[in-house]
Amino acid sequence: MTLTDLRHSLDFSQLGKDMYQLVAELYPICRSITGDGVRETLTRLHKHIPLTTHEVPSGTQVFDWTVPKEWNIRDAYIRDSRGVKIVEFKESNLHVMSYSVPVDCRMTLRQLRPHLFTLPDHQDWIPYRTSYYEERWGFCLRHSQLLRLRDDEEYDVLIDSTLQDGYLTYAESFLPGDSPDEILISAHVCHPSLCNDNLSGVSLATFMAKSLATIPHRFSYRFLFIPGTIGAITWLSRNESQVSRIRHGIVLTCVGDSGAYTYKKSRRGAVEIDRAFTHVLKHLGSGNRVLDFVPYGYDERQFCSPGFNLPVGCFMRTPHGQFPEYHTSADNLEFIHPRNLSESLRTSLSVFDILENNRAYLNQNPKCEPQLGKRGLYRAIGGSNTDTDILAMLWVLNLSDGEHALLDIAESSGIPFDAVTRVAALLEEHGLLSEKSK
Repeated sequence: MTLTDLRHSLDFSQLGKDMYQLVAELYPICRSITGDGVRETLTRLHKHIPLTTHEVPSGTQVFDWTVPKEWNIRDAYIRDSRGVKIVEFKESNLHVMSYSVPVDCRMTLRQLRPHLFTLPDHQDWIPYRTSYYEERWGFCLRHSQLLRLRDDEEYDVLIDSTLQDGYLTYAESFLPGDSPDEILISAHVCHPSLCNDNLSGVSLATFMAKSLATIPHRFSYRFLFIPGTIGAITWLSRNESQVSRIRHGIVLTCVGDSGAYTYKKSRRGAVEIDRAFTHVLKHLGSGNRVLDFVPYGYDERQFCSPGFNLPVGCFMRTPHGQFPEYHTSADNLEFIHPRNLSESLRTSLSVFDILENNRAYLNQNPKCEPQLGKRGLYRAIGGSNTDTDILAMLWVLNLSDGEHALLDIAESSGIPFDAVTRVAALLEEHGLLSEKSK
């Protein structure tokens, strides 16, 4: 079975439900850039796909960065004088600023207020805040909760956390192909209870790997599950001698909401994966966007840093910061939908199908058009797409000069890649095309 066959045989409706269920399973876990929450998440992913887990000690130098201390948390709360816990970590792990140092004291609201973060414009949402590289502490709470705190009262404040030498943990799943050339797929696993950013990307990467593992493929596939920024920097530092194998790459994030698709190009701007995503999104309809590279965003900015300049883009629906639920408790299980997850999987596999099948051919009858009728080719392509297929045949024959690959032909003709590959296979079967040797 080929990837094309796989795409047409998968039950995407059921896959969407399975992907959503994985998000729901991972949702309660408190994750950060290090710690037991990441390990638990990777252990659960390992039930779906083969994973190799790596642990990098705190203090390890990775280019200009240093692997930080490991952070874990057991409990946290703000309790009033009556013993009522007004803010409680066990109710939502977003209530504590990630990487908060330990605290155990009593203080007034005036003393406490600099450590409190809310969203006044969304009074019932909890914000998500971090302090990875500066030792601080804080609580994130609903603004409606803050308004109930009293200036004349003292509060017991507890953050039962540890920040000590440990490890940064990440995992990869490698699917060998016919070629050692790799397609890199990366998703960040460092966020706590946030669904679109980025449990949706984690789930999509997992089910991509699960699907691709069932078929042979031309490229090798490497799936990375890493903490944001420091994880990509660490992986690149440890694998610098191997990155030349990466021919295509994609960072996955925010793929479960109902927005149109957005693809952010690699730094190079016109590599094959950029063109493949552009082609697929164009033929999916209006509303989808292709953005030029900017050195801000997710881990594509590490893979595309000038010292590497890898062909890695970023695939999302609504970009980060462009939906109000971003980095808040409203990015929950109600914000994403199984259908959106399954459509993101279908779209991604369509792009990989292009990368797998983008070959150059040589016309074996290049002097004028061959007579298609006497070869039965008009009958072979009968059906509702007959006109499109005949036009695709003429384009394929005309541009199969060894210089134009099938994606070039699809772009020049405006015909979907699926149709171009279908007629190319038919022409090869009838001896009118031969694949160009490398």
